[in-house]
Amino acid sequence: MDENQIASLVQKVLEQMGNQSPAASSAGNTQIPKTARVAVLTGLKKFEVKEDPIPALGDDDILVKVEGCGVCGTDVHEWRNDPFGLIPVALGHEGTGEIVAMGKNVKVDSAGKPLKIGDRVVTCMIFKDNPDITMFDLNKQNVGGADVYGLLPDDDVHLNGWFSDYIFIRGGSTVFNVSDLDLDSRMLIEPCAVLVHAVERAKTTGILRFNSRVVVQGCGPIGLICIAVLRTMGIENITAVDGNEQRLEFAKRMGATESVNFMNYKGIEALAGAVEKAFGGHLADFAFQCTGSPAAHSNIYKFIRNGGGLCELGFFINGGDATINPHFDMCSKEITLVGSWVYTLRDYATTFDFLKRAIAIGLPIKELITHRFSLDEMNEAMETNVAQKGLKIVYVSKK
Repeated sequence: MDENQIASLVQKVLEQMGNQSPAASSAGNTQIPKTARVAVLTGLKKFEVKEDPIPALGDDDILVKVEGCGVCGTDVHEWRNDPFGLIPVALGHEGTGEIVAMGKNVKVDSAGKPLKIGDRVVTCMIFKDNPDITMFDLNKQNVGGADVYGLLPDDDVHLNGWFSDYIFIRGGSTVFNVSDLDLDSRMLIEPCAVLVHAVERAKTTGILRFNSRVVVQGCGPIGLICIAVLRTMGIENITAVDGNEQRLEFAKRMGATESVNFMNYKGIEALAGAVEKAFGGHLADFAFQCTGSPAAHSNIYKFIRNGGGLCELGFFINGGDATINPHFDMCSKEITLVGSWVYTLRDYATTFDFLKRAIAIGLPIKELITHRFSLDEMNEAMETNVAQKGLKIVYVSKK
């Protein structure tokens, strides 16, 4: 009898004995500690690394050893202002890691793909048995009312966010096997899904086509990924608008054909004229507004032709009111406007293929990651994000 057969036999015996501990559910050689280190936001601009016990594993639960997690703008908003009233909270929702233990009922992921110890996974949302949200129903309901790991109120589990050594995935959560993607790609899945969803929303207008002139306003990670998604779909006439020249240069590497630095223009008419010039004397057929600035939302209508379309996806928190003139900006131009909010489960699965496609055609998607921090450096990671010293900031676990 070889080692694998012995391990399998031991696991079956322990399951029959009713032992539900993480170690008993593990079929690998990974030594699972009794506690995990977690970066907990305990006050405004204050992460503290705490040590919490790893709970007993239920039949439908999964224990994941965290490998890395992106820092989202939402994390930064919570760190600075606690707009969701979650403190104390374990943040981090763009994470990925290795399954080290799983309950006996766990067989497949949310797309029906087999799961086993050692597989790399990501989570999407926790739907609390909501029948209106399913894997392959695209339009019944978005995920605005669902929970997400990294933005959960603290409870007796504690291991609720990806800024940790381990995360406890509860039964009923969505989870995807992404073992065929490398770590950097996996840490980019969540923000990329936001843009896959936004482009799908834009397509519902019937205006966004292969030969469309598209303007993308805001070249942070969200806007840059937007450009990459458009480029992988074959859209080539893209103008990027931002006030940072380095980000505009990266936008061109991601697929933008032209760029406009709004710092070089005084007033919206001059800026709109620059966008028109970038399109050879035409306004955009379609626009994506990727900033959280109300002024940017007010301005973007001026970039769009009569009968054009707009997707607004920049406001993941309440950023304030925007001022528009309904007659000039919408009615007389007959602008078709769609809003976009995170993603559906189908968009999440589609994102895996988007990442492979972007890399295959040579887009520098993984170069979005510019800074890597340890668990003990989470405050510094947030400060780096706020200072816009890089593009995508990530936490990477020590091996």
